[in-house]
Amino acid sequence: MKPAHQLRYVTPVLPLARSSSGHRLGVNGLAYDAESAILYSGGRDGLICAWASNIDQKQGSSDEATSYTLRNQIQAHTHWVNDILLIRDDSALVSASSDVSVKVWRPLAQERQIPTTIGLHNDYVKCLASPGSHSDWVASGGLDHKIRLWDLYGAGERLCIDGGDDESNAKGSVYTLSACGSMMGSGGPESVVRLWDPRTGKRITKLVGHTDNIRDILINHDGDTVMSASSDQTVKVWSVTAGRCMYTLNMHNDSVWSLYSDHPKLAVLYSSDRSGLVVKTDLRASAEWDEGLSLSVAQEQGGVIKVIATGSDIWTATSSSSINRWQDIPPDGEVQLPESSPQHHRWSTSSRSRAPPPTSPTAANGITKPRIPLSCVLRIPNASPITNPRQRELETASTFSSVNWRKMSEAVAEQNFGPVHPFQDLPTETIEGQQGLIKHVMLNDKRRVLTLDTAGEVLLWDLLQCVPTKSFGKRHLDEVVPEVNKNESVGNWCSVDTRTGRLACILDENYCFDAEMYADELRLENASDFRDDQRINLGKWILRYLFAHLIEEEIARDEVYRRQLQSKHIRKPQRAPAPGSIQLANAQLAPWHTLQVDDDSLITPRPTNGNAAPAVTPGLAIAVATPHPGSVVNGGSTSSNSNSTEQGSNLEKTSSNHSQSRTPSDKPKDYFSANPNVSTDQREEDSAEYNAQSPVDGDKEEKSKEGTILFGKRFRMNFPKKLGRTSVEVKPTTVDEKAEESDKSEEKEEQIIEDNFYGIIQRMRYDYEEQLQDASSLALQSRIYPSSRNETPLIEPPPHTTIIIQEDRPDSGGVTDIYRGTVNSVGQDADQIEKSGPMWLGDLLLRNQIPLKEISKVSFVLMPYQDLLPSIASADGNSRLNANRMLRAKKICAYITERIEPQPEHPDPHALKPEDYLELYCQDKLVPPNTTLATLRAYIWKTGGDVLLYYKSNSRKPELERRMTGLMLDESPIDEGVPF
Repeated sequence: MKPAHQLRYVTPVLPLARSSSGHRLGVNGLAYDAESAILYSGGRDGLICAWASNIDQKQGSSDEATSYTLRNQIQAHTHWVNDILLIRDDSALVSASSDVSVKVWRPLAQERQIPTTIGLHNDYVKCLASPGSHSDWVASGGLDHKIRLWDLYGAGERLCIDGGDDESNAKGSVYTLSACGSMMGSGGPESVVRLWDPRTGKRITKLVGHTDNIRDILINHDGDTVMSASSDQTVKVWSVTAGRCMYTLNMHNDSVWSLYSDHPKLAVLYSSDRSGLVVKTDLRASAEWDEGLSLSVAQEQGGVIKVIATGSDIWTATSSSSINRWQDIPPDGEVQLPESSPQHHRWSTSSRSRAPPPTSPTAANGITKPRIPLSCVLRIPNASPITNPRQRELETASTFSSVNWRKMSEAVAEQNFGPVHPFQDLPTETIEGQQGLIKHVMLNDKRRVLTLDTAGEVLLWDLLQCVPTKSFGKRHLDEVVPEVNKNESVGNWCSVDTRTGRLACILDENYCFDAEMYADELRLENASDFRDDQRINLGKWILRYLFAHLIEEEIARDEVYRRQLQSKHIRKPQRAPAPGSIQLANAQLAPWHTLQVDDDSLITPRPTNGNAAPAVTPGLAIAVATPHPGSVVNGGSTSSNSNSTEQGSNLEKTSSNHSQSRTPSDKPKDYFSANPNVSTDQREEDSAEYNAQSPVDGDKEEKSKEGTILFGKRFRMNFPKKLGRTSVEVKPTTVDEKAEESDKSEEKEEQIIEDNFYGIIQRMRYDYEEQLQDASSLALQSRIYPSSRNETPLIEPPPHTTIIIQEDRPDSGGVTDIYRGTVNSVGQDADQIEKSGPMWLGDLLLRNQIPLKEISKVSFVLMPYQDLLPSIASADGNSRLNANRMLRAKKICAYITERIEPQPEHPDPHALKPEDYLELYCQDKLVPPNTTLATLRAYIWKTGGDVLLYYKSNSRKPELERRMTGLMLDESPIDEGVPF
């Protein structure tokens, strides 16, 4: 069974104007390799960065001298990186992304490697977990309500667990995971902590107590204690044995987003919240969990999404593209009492003695311990020897439940201790991020895009040139749009997004060839080389030069293949050739070399693109449409039920530049045809398609096609029934032809064609082999025909423009990257692109062909303004027409002129053009000559039904008006007695 066709996209990602290393958007994930002193970060821009410390080179230096610089970075994902995790003794890094993929990357490998996809979810992947650095599996949880365990040795998915009680539960998403030994915990918007057995996938227990989303979970090494952070502003401590909450810690006044602890018993805890507060809670000297000391370490400008600690440093990640390093509170620090205290007691965070510490700040060994200001304290344990005028109130508060601890810390702040201040006012080091794009607006011309970056700067981009063309400074995006936008309607040929901080242009085979622009509107360098009405396909244009190096590589490979194929064919033993002629009796026949050979199969195929002849624009013929029930007659109103795309006469069955526009046989010249030199037979064959037909006529024509296999469409003969035997007698010849064709088709069926870029190359090579079998002496001509400069003018996108090929995975709920390269590297990556590139891309680049698609048309009605000019209506009064949506108003003027004026045999090149002396009006507005039908309908007509156009003379051609006046006088009766 043939596999289903997979939809594949080509996505160029435009480089930023001031491109440099580092994150462009906020950072969601942090991980630290202590042995190599490398910090890893995963951001919303899809980047994973490795930051190396110089601590190894500067041993013995102070912390202020330590700095981190970028060691390596890779664009691992095409959407947010939500979490990262070090595995396999910190030699590999796993990342979870909103592009529904889980990938593993080995940043320390000697050869540069790209991340490998180890699994896919059906929705955003939010979190990761692993039971230890030596584990052979990693777990991921996402918005698809699933927890999936992936084998790290390439065996795929080991286990899939439903993260909620009910699959239909809308709140079953998994926001956080934690694993230790034979237990794994999960949490999400259900406000419930669930514990699982990762070996069987069965639930161990469910912990209920939070009142809002579970944001983070920690499990101690023994597996008997679980800590959970929630948006309800609390951190809860759970006993797995008892299956209930033992303590509730209230040191935060906002939603708690992140927890971190590397202590086996979770005795040292770091937590962060939405307000940007980072708190360190020390429980090592406490007999009970609620007797620990909580201190304010740092205050960020925004919510802290991730916090980790390593050595004497604390790292924080926020929605900013920068990463901050803070100095940790020393473990042997002492809390300094206020000056008003009778005794300057200090409490050590590392000792649990209930006796008052010595009054001197100097220890017995002569080393002064660091002091911790009392303003940093958020929670005070019961045993704290602080004495002050309100000590009794504090002791009373300590007897309450743990819910009152936060209030107790507020009471401490009321004792003239001053407001709470973090231990560190400024970070020790900031790894600066870059400015990324966060918002965009596609302009009406579908070629330019306005973007807003994180610094507030507005930029104007050219999608074809792949560069920004203008900066508007720091302004509101909505203010700039009206300044640069135009009333123009162009087909949607791409979709644009800025979710990774850069501008990405997504091209899909279904619509990337739908937009065209006239060459005279593109400000090309050699504008004189293009016809006045020549259009350029935007999708074809940009793809031609994004893959220019690939085309060059394929041409070189094709030449080598043809040369090897010919030499191999010549070396084969050949039998004696058959006689080229048979001696017949001398007859009075014309010499053979004077005969005309019209069979195209007898000659070597030649390119049909611009290499042999100038490129032509697909035809823009105007056809008489079937009278619409709501057609306008003598100024009547139109029906509003007609769509903008009309199914009228088949004027343009042109999907590529190899096709020819069809021309009516009853016209000596067609102003709207791309190729007027159509054969007489073709005109006679297509003439019926241009005549307006009623449904009855169409049925008659269908019936007349029966029995015309032998004579073709040119001779439409209907024989009487008694002559039916004549048709039967000639059938054997037809059957033989079909049998011969079926034999050839069977041979072709044996040829396996892959559904990718390489499939186009396979077809060309099969053609080469058939050509050698038919005529071995002929030289093989290349079948690679890329578009010419006359069809796709030269553009030079930046060499470092990223090119991504993605494949749609409906079963996984998203798309997956299957190739990533640059404009410069596509030639070197030819083998990869041949396997991952879509077939339609190969058809375009190598054969200059685009997928077949019906041309979108617009129906309109032409009427003379106040009957000052002759009508173009047919004999039955039908003036309803339809044409390509890209037809310009000046072409309509030329169409009108052809029908109301006699055409000269020898046109004057200096004569006025039709648009110079004819004017079109729609909704009482003058239509500019270069306005297309699509633009006219969208911005002038602004309603449904057929577009109503009036034409009139602007008096620049007086003979036209005199001729019309003469016609009116000839038609009007002359009354007797009235002077003529």
